[in-house]
Formats: sequence, C-alpha cells, structure tokens
Amino acid sequence: MEVILLEKIHKLGDLGDKVRVRAGYGRNFLIPQKRAVAATQENAEKFEAQRVDLEKAQSDVLSAAEHRIEGMADLSVTIATKAGTEGKLYGSIGAVEIAEAISATGNEIEKREVRLPDGPLRELGEHHVTIHMHADANTSVTVYVVAEEEAIADSGH
Repeated sequence: MEVILLEKIHKLGDLGDKVRVRAGYGRNFLIPQKRAVAATQENAEKFEAQRVDLEKAQSDVLSAAEHRIEGMADLSVTIATKAGTEGKLYGSIGAVEIAEAISATGNEIEKREVRLPDGPLRELGEHHVTIHMHADANTSVTVYVVAEEEAIADSGH
C-alpha cells in the first residue's frame, strides 16, 4: 500500500514523501491517526494545496518539542524501589514509572515518549534513558534507581 505522509515519521520518511507500507499499518494506524493519506491522484493534489500549512504545523510541533527539551537539560531523577542484596530489583522500572518521576519535576511527559530499547530497568544504579519528543527532537535523562529504605517499625516486641 502506498501512502503520502502528512508528517515526519521516524524511520519511514518526511512530510510529503510517498512511501510503501504494509496494508495493515497504513489502514489501521497511519490513516486513522491522520499521519498519512492513501496515495491517490486526488489526495496528492489535496496534499500539494495544503503543503504550506502542514509544513508550518510540523515546524510548530518541532519548536514546541525543542522548548520542552530545553527545560529538561541535565535533568536527573531518582526512583526508590525494593531491591535484593545483589542489586537486582523486585520487579522492574518501566516507562510509566520513569514518566511519573519526570512529571513530578514539573516537566510534562507521556509514557510513550520514554524509550527503553533494552526493556525495563531491572538493576540498581545509574541509567541513561532517551526521551523521544519528536522525530527530530530527542534528549537523554539520567535515572538513578536506588534501594528503598525499609522503615523498621519497632513496636517494642
């Protein structure tokens, strides 16, 4: 299936590119999300008429993403969790927990913007996590995973 991209999509193409994608990806994701239109002659003409507006909208989104990245320069967050004696976590730290920790610093972020290519964090220590704001705007955040200090409640027994 051929589609015309209405925005830049990472590892697929730029605004206005005519690309071949799998039918399901185009029909079920790109077109309903308004990220692409079917590559027909009629849609190509409509796209060319709207190209300037779409390029301006895309540059606005990119500048907003870059502004959000500036607010996260040199950001580091600490997440406390239960861990074993050898530094292994009981469970894991995923995108949701990282997004919540970053949002707690005043930087709004969604879990889908957190990139964990090696999967969730499963060990104590310092981890560098990529935040993907836009196809052209990424940043890195340092996440410190520390052992949760379990409070010993001495009730006198």
